[in-house]
Amino acid sequence: MWRLPSDLKRQGILGMNRRNVAYISRYNSRAKYPLVDNKLKTKLLAEKFHLATPRLRGVIGYQYEIASFQKTVEQLDGFAIKPAKGAGGKGILVVTDRQGDRFVKASGDTIDTHHIKRHLSNILSGLYSLAGAPDVAIIEDLIRPIEMFEALSYEGVPDIRIIVFRGYPVMAMLRLSTQASDGKANLHKGAVGVGLDIATGHSLHAVQYAKRVTHHPDTNTPLDTIAIPDWRTLLVLAASNFELTGLGYIGADLVVDRDRGPMLLELNARPGLSIQVANGAGLLPRLQIIEQLDPDFSPSAEERVDFSMATFGTELH
Repeated sequence: MWRLPSDLKRQGILGMNRRNVAYISRYNSRAKYPLVDNKLKTKLLAEKFHLATPRLRGVIGYQYEIASFQKTVEQLDGFAIKPAKGAGGKGILVVTDRQGDRFVKASGDTIDTHHIKRHLSNILSGLYSLAGAPDVAIIEDLIRPIEMFEALSYEGVPDIRIIVFRGYPVMAMLRLSTQASDGKANLHKGAVGVGLDIATGHSLHAVQYAKRVTHHPDTNTPLDTIAIPDWRTLLVLAASNFELTGLGYIGADLVVDRDRGPMLLELNARPGLSIQVANGAGLLPRLQIIEQLDPDFSPSAEERVDFSMATFGTELH
């Protein structure tokens, strides 16, 4: 879409080096990284601040505790297992149902208890964690998306990534898993990114592999008529993570559950830049607007959301 450096500059595209130096290093204290690099710490902190997250069912931190896995999930038809320090969706195992003594994955394939225990052992050994460090496994409730989202995605649960700068939501996209992405919402693996208008939650622009698309490649669902429900609630939830973590530049990943509504999935202190491709717009002008605001003024999360909706809404300008 943008080929020359001059084109990138005109579009206000934020590059990786500038992101790292001018925003991540400047606004994110490294001492606070563990709050978002560890999903268990994020979840416990969110619960303390009364922010909705998928219910925690159990934590397995030692090899001998793997034997208790079956007792932890015996009353659950579906659940998710995640490495606390994993990144990029690695190591996440989602069980959607049961067939006798076997567990059904989102793909429809079935696995047995031995398979899950081996997976738990791999998590503890650090196979999926950052830098291969020893890890713990989190067992939490399965997210059951609202009907609208089920029709949009392939196998996996759609999530919403919102970039939050100094507590202000500045850009958002919906991430839809595909067959190419193996049911995961990672754009670099082939998921679809749908840019969302900050003011309304309406879809603006959709891409797969950085190329414009108008329909989901697997479900053939149109991507130009999407309207996210509870949009302002999602923005407030994302903005509240500024107080939660004290980090100035973060990516908040949110989901909408059919029973519990908007929930925080995880946070990222080094969010990627592909959200600009999904929106067909650059982050830099929006970040610079926030930088010009009085740093001593401390509006609430709701007030920050109102400012962002009025300032960055594409359909309003």
